[in-house]
Amino acid sequence: MPNNNLEIVYRQAKEFKKKYPLSVAWRIKQHCKVVAKHLNPGENVLYTFCAQRNDASLNIIDTCVICLTDRRIIIGQKRLLVGYYMASVTPDLFNDLSVCKKIIWGQVSIDTVKELLKFSNIQPAALPEIETYVTEYMMKEKKKYLNKEN
Repeated sequence: MPNNNLEIVYRQAKEFKKKYPLSVAWRIKQHCKVVAKHLNPGENVLYTFCAQRNDASLNIIDTCVICLTDRRIIIGQKRLLVGYYMASVTPDLFNDLSVCKKIIWGQVSIDTVKELLKFSNIQPAALPEIETYVTEYMMKEKKKYLNKEN
């Protein structure tokens, strides 16, 4: 099953990169392997995009893959030499999403209870698509959490 997850995540990441080729991302398959490794059984991939995990336009080393699943957002980043970075944002920890178009690239910020995750060097044409997928999903999931509390 993990192989199938890798295929799905990698296919979606390649589709995003093909659709928005000016987004700065490389070593995509290695990042997708990190995400696929951390997908839980029965977790379905809904949307995947690539970006830099920083807010500096000139720093192009910190590329990563961001995957929206039916349970959470997973950020996977294979380190250059050794190890990897993986972060998970569940709907109950999600606070806000902001989008910023700069001169050349765009930036997406995901505000959580614990930290602010910034993704940069994204082709500006991709910003509305990313915002729509993340916001629609999180609004739907937040309603489930609110209904459970009441």
